[in-house]
Amino acid sequence: MLTEERLQGIWRIVTEKGSASIQELMDALNISESTVRRDLAVLDEQGRIQKVRGGAMVVGDAYSTKEDSVTQKKDKNLAEKREIAKYAASLIKEDDFVYLDAGTTTELMIDYLTTKQTVFVTNAVAHARKLSQAGYTTFILGGELKATTEAIIGPEAVESLRKYNFTKGFWGANGVHRKNGFTTPDPKEAKVKQTAMEHCAKRYILSDASKFSQISCVKFADFANACIITTKVSDPVFAECDNIIEVQGGEAK
Repeated sequence: MLTEERLQGIWRIVTEKGSASIQELMDALNISESTVRRDLAVLDEQGRIQKVRGGAMVVGDAYSTKEDSVTQKKDKNLAEKREIAKYAASLIKEDDFVYLDAGTTTELMIDYLTTKQTVFVTNAVAHARKLSQAGYTTFILGGELKATTEAIIGPEAVESLRKYNFTKGFWGANGVHRKNGFTTPDPKEAKVKQTAMEHCAKRYILSDASKFSQISCVKFADFANACIITTKVSDPVFAECDNIIEVQGGEAK
């Protein structure tokens, strides 16, 4: 069997079934394990299928350039976001110097804070207001105010971040993907996220299940560069990842 015929055969089987094991592909096409593994690597590189442990599955990635407003996002997956926010807040200690990224889940964290002396820096107007009202020493970045996400972005925000060294930071993302990392639609907002991460010792991405295997326009960090806090990961692509914390009832499972 010619190489392209094998590749097409594997792609067809995986596409029709949704997934297939290495053994199933060996039996169906009468080829060796090494050949299957090599062909899966080629198809994965081409983006035609997705390699998983012991086989392959159809490409489940979703590409999105849309940016919902804060109002549109606020009530989406709210129960899940609260679980994530509660656990994330429990990670903050009295002597931490924390960066809090703009976003609906990071904003919910403020409702669950128990410390008194923690100092915060944020690029979100709503977050700064809530933190200040709760009695926390709070610094807000200067720069351009983005209407849809109510985030401070632009070169002024990036420059002001470079003087800080955070102990912990918490970010939102529109997409969480093993190959493409953490992504967001806006290049200016991505640059702020990237710079804040570069100046942070411990980095956490707060992500409900809907963000996994999603890809947006601009990458701001590699997948391995942060710990992800979520409630449930059902996609087998993430099964072996050791930087994902699944939470329930505000505690790690």
